[in-house]
Amino acid sequence: MNDGNRAAEAANDETLQDEKERNTRDLDVGGEETPRQMLPSTLLHDLRTPLNQIIGYSEMLVEQAQDEGLSGFVPDLHKIRNAGRELLAHINNNFQSNISAAVPSSSDALNAQRIGETVSASEEQLASRVAKGLLLVVDDNEVNRDVLSQRLKRQGHDVVTAENGRDALIAVRSQAFDLVLLDIMMPEMDGYEVLQELKADKALRHIPVIMISALHELDSVVRCIEMGADDYLSKPFDSILLKARIGACLEKKRARDREMRLFEELEQSYKRLQELEKLRDDLTHMIVHDLRTPLTSIIAGILTLDAVGELNKDQREMVDISISGGQTLLGMINDMLDVDKLESGLMQLDYGMLSAAELVSFAVGQVASLAESKELSLIQQVDAGLPRLRGDEDKLRRTLVNLLGNAIKFTPKGGTVTVKARCIEDGQSMLFSVSDTGAGIPSEAFVRIFEKFGQVASPKPGGSRSTGLGLTFCKLAVEAHGGRIWVESSPCKGSTFSFTIPLQSSSSF
Repeated sequence: MNDGNRAAEAANDETLQDEKERNTRDLDVGGEETPRQMLPSTLLHDLRTPLNQIIGYSEMLVEQAQDEGLSGFVPDLHKIRNAGRELLAHINNNFQSNISAAVPSSSDALNAQRIGETVSASEEQLASRVAKGLLLVVDDNEVNRDVLSQRLKRQGHDVVTAENGRDALIAVRSQAFDLVLLDIMMPEMDGYEVLQELKADKALRHIPVIMISALHELDSVVRCIEMGADDYLSKPFDSILLKARIGACLEKKRARDREMRLFEELEQSYKRLQELEKLRDDLTHMIVHDLRTPLTSIIAGILTLDAVGELNKDQREMVDISISGGQTLLGMINDMLDVDKLESGLMQLDYGMLSAAELVSFAVGQVASLAESKELSLIQQVDAGLPRLRGDEDKLRRTLVNLLGNAIKFTPKGGTVTVKARCIEDGQSMLFSVSDTGAGIPSEAFVRIFEKFGQVASPKPGGSRSTGLGLTFCKLAVEAHGGRIWVESSPCKGSTFSFTIPLQSSSSF
């Protein structure tokens, strides 16, 4: 290695150490520096937008109230604005965008470069050391051991010898050998028995073994290969063949060692990822739970404006927008908390005997005005005489409302949304489905849309986006009831979301 390479390697090592210390400091939750929670950029945008609206509209109302001499409104409007600012500051201080997950950051590029340099260096070392390694020669004959050892040393190898099988096993358990050359014919414990012991031990089975014998018998060769030997050499050895066979085994061993190191690094990275995900979820639950209190104060404050005095048309419009934004944000917070509880198994379902028709009717009523505003046909198809089902009314209502809301959101003006309920599987389950005539969903996104924060890009520029929590809630709520949920769709042909709930009662209504 030249001086330039050594300097580069030293610099990389120093940078890695600095980065490791910085990461350790940043992730020390108990210290002064607490990491900001990473969330999808679209979710942060959706969190901030309604708050910015609330703050902006409250400030405008303050100015207008002052201009029009309606000073009685000003104190309450100041409270609304300040609460909004407090909540926005809370979000900014505790959350950051995870856009780096989609676009490699400079640190990611640096890590990738380091990995590439490490692999390159390993390959260079392998090329220069392909015929070198720590070898164990096992033979009961002292002369045979000495002759073979001398040959191997002349080829540049380090050699350790053992005069019997038991000593060989002791040696491989005390040193990390690159290769074992094992004589077959030995007293007490022959080569077959040693080979069997080596391949039965998880810690030793990766060591390449070349069986050596003065006898060149096909049955012996086949038996050794079947038992896991990497090669077979007959005495006396051809020096060129011996060098080639040993070189091939050492190269195989080093390739496997690299794979094992990478696998161990991957396991460590995965374990660290799990720890960070748990930290993220814990922080999310803690922070989002704390967001609910100031937000509730904001909404309550806005709702009390009517008590101060009558609002004009423009003021009423601004107040309504603020209330709608606050309620939307509160719904997002509740979704995040509920998803967290469902994932951790902490949410207890409030079971009762429910009517499918009433569940569907309630859900349709919740979204009817939204469908009407888009001039959509909203159709209910519930089979007559359906049995009651046992479930949590609130969770199943919200599931249907979420599915209907998504269908309406992604169905163009003048389209149709249909919700159905019927029995399947010989009356063992209730099937609910929500179909639309929207743009459809590509098959490769079927799994992703049910994942937390999972989204599919809108086919139209500027299309509406969601937080990616609604379908996650639906999936977890349905699975908590022992059912399953899925989607059937194709581009330009609409989508159908379906879920089943097991029936535990046959009583009809």
